[in-house]
Amino acid sequence: MKMKFLPLTCLLFLFTTTAFTQVKQVDIPRVNQMADIPQALQIIDWRKMALKFDKTVYDFNAKGKYWPLVWMDSTGKNFKQPVLGMYTAIGDVRQGAAHNKGMFHEALTNMGAVLGASLVGIDKSNQNGMNYVAMLKNYYNIDTGWDIMMNNTAPEVALLGGGYGRDWWYDVYPNLLFYAIYTKYPAQKDFDKIARSIAEKFFKADSILNGNYNYSYFDYGKMKPMTNTICAQPDAAAGHAYVLYAAYKKFGDPRYLKGAISAMKALESQKINPTYELLMPFGAYLAARMNVEQHTNFDLAKMLDWTFAGTAVCREGWGFLIGNWNGIDISGTVGSTVDHGGYGFLMNTFDAAWPLVPLVRYQPAYANAIGKWMLNAVSASRYFYPQYMPKEHQTLPEFAEVTKGVIAYEGIAKTSTFDTLYTKLPSPVAQGDGPKWVPGQNPNVSQFSVYGSGHAGIFGSIVKETNVKGILELDVLATDFYRNNAYPTHLYYNPYTSTKSITLICAEKSDLYDSINHKFIAKGVKGKTSVTINAKSSVLIVSIPASKKSSAKGNQLLASGIVIDYQLK
Repeated sequence: MKMKFLPLTCLLFLFTTTAFTQVKQVDIPRVNQMADIPQALQIIDWRKMALKFDKTVYDFNAKGKYWPLVWMDSTGKNFKQPVLGMYTAIGDVRQGAAHNKGMFHEALTNMGAVLGASLVGIDKSNQNGMNYVAMLKNYYNIDTGWDIMMNNTAPEVALLGGGYGRDWWYDVYPNLLFYAIYTKYPAQKDFDKIARSIAEKFFKADSILNGNYNYSYFDYGKMKPMTNTICAQPDAAAGHAYVLYAAYKKFGDPRYLKGAISAMKALESQKINPTYELLMPFGAYLAARMNVEQHTNFDLAKMLDWTFAGTAVCREGWGFLIGNWNGIDISGTVGSTVDHGGYGFLMNTFDAAWPLVPLVRYQPAYANAIGKWMLNAVSASRYFYPQYMPKEHQTLPEFAEVTKGVIAYEGIAKTSTFDTLYTKLPSPVAQGDGPKWVPGQNPNVSQFSVYGSGHAGIFGSIVKETNVKGILELDVLATDFYRNNAYPTHLYYNPYTSTKSITLICAEKSDLYDSINHKFIAKGVKGKTSVTINAKSSVLIVSIPASKKSSAKGNQLLASGIVIDYQLK
C-alpha cells in the first residue's frame, strides 16, 4: 500500500517492511454472486434516517391518518409502570390504546427502536422527560415465571402474533436486543439483575438441552424443550451462545463461558443448514471472536456459508438474496431466497450487519467479502422506502405520504406474495405482510413496517460514505458489544477494478495501522490523509493515539496493552 499526502497533513513516516504477509482473503460463495458495484448505486444517510425516525415516531401528538404510532400501555404487566406501545405496522387493528387494553406491542419493535436510536447517539433514558429504556423492563416476563425478555409483556396477547412461547427465535432474540441496549445504559435500575437472570436461564437451558437444540422452542418457566407444529430451530444455540458470552464478558462468571462454548458446539454439530430467521450471523460472529479470544476452533467458514447461502432446510431457502430484477439490484438483502422468487426483509438486513461487520476485526480474512456484501446491502436497502423505490414497483405508492419518509415497506419480493393482488407489478415489488396478519381487517397500509424501520440505527452507527463513491467507511466497533478495549477501527473495501485513494481525517495525532497488511502505514497523522486501496481489496485501519508503543504477543499485536491485530500469523 502507498500513502499520498495532502498539504494539510503532518509529516508521516511510512513503514514499508513487515515481518508478516498480507492476510489472504477468503471468499463467501454467495457474496461472489453479488454485483461488484450495484447498479444505480446510492448510499443514503442512514444516521440521518435513524434520527428522523426517532423524532417522527416518538411524537405522541403526530398528526395524520394512522398517526401517532405510539401510545402508553398502563396495564403494568411484570413491572407496575407504564410502558410505551409502538405499532408493529402502520394501522394494525390489533394495536393502539383502544385495542386489547393497549397491551399488544412487540419487543422487536420497541427494543429495536431504542437500540437504533441509542446507536446514533440519542439518550433514550432521558428524552423529553421520558425514560423509554426503563419501560423495556415490562418485556421481562416475571409474571409467567420465564424470567427472560419476551416479545410481548403478557400471554393474554401472545396469540395475536409475534411468537411468545411457541416460536423459539422470537423468545431468544429480545434477549440479544436487551444485552445490546444494556451496554448503552449499564446503570439503569434493575438491568444488572435482569441480565443475570437471563444468563442463568440460558445457561440452565443449554445444560438441559445438552447439545440437542432440535426443538421448536424452550419453555423457560418449566425449563423444558418443546415441540409443536413449527419446525425445529437449532440455530437458537447461536442466540444462547451470544447472550452467554456477553454475560461472561460482563460478569466474569466462567459458567457463562462454558455455556457459550457448549451452545456453539451444539450449533456447529448440525449436519444440515439450521438457519431459521436471524440468529445464525451471531453464531458466525462468535466463531470468529471466540477463536481468537478463547482459542476455540469453531468452523467459521461453515457458519458463514449457512448464514449466506440460502440452503436452509427448516426455513426453506432462508439466507441472503442475489439478483438484479429489471435493473434494480436487490443483492445483499436478507430473507427467503425461494418465496415467490425471493423475498427480502428490511429488519433482517439491518440486523445482519450487527454481528457480521465486527466479525472482520477478529478475522480480517473476510474483509473483502463482508465489505462487498455491505456495499450491496446498504445500497439495496433504500428501495424498501417508498421515496426511493420507483412507483411502478410499489404496492401502495399512493399512500407514501403516510410513512412521513421514515417508515419502509416490510419487504421486497421478486413477485407479489399476495398471489391474487398486485400481480401485474413488475419485479421487484415493495410490499409487506401486514394485511395477511388480520385478513379482511388490517388496512393496506399495514404493509409499511414500523418494526423494521426502527432498526435503521444499526446501519446509521456503522455506515458512512467516503469521498469516493462506492467505498464505504464501516465502523467495526459500533456493534461489537462487550468487547475488550479497542482503538477506533474502520473497514474500507474498494470494489473497483482500479486503485482508488480515499481521504481520512484524524482529529488527533494518530498512528495508522492496517491489520490486513500487518503494518503501520503512517505515524503522527493529524488532519487529512490520503490512503490508497488496491483494486478489489480492503484495508482495516486502526487509529492509535500517537506515541503508543506496540509489541507482539503470540499471534497478536498490541499497543499499550490493547490488541490492534488478532491475526499476525
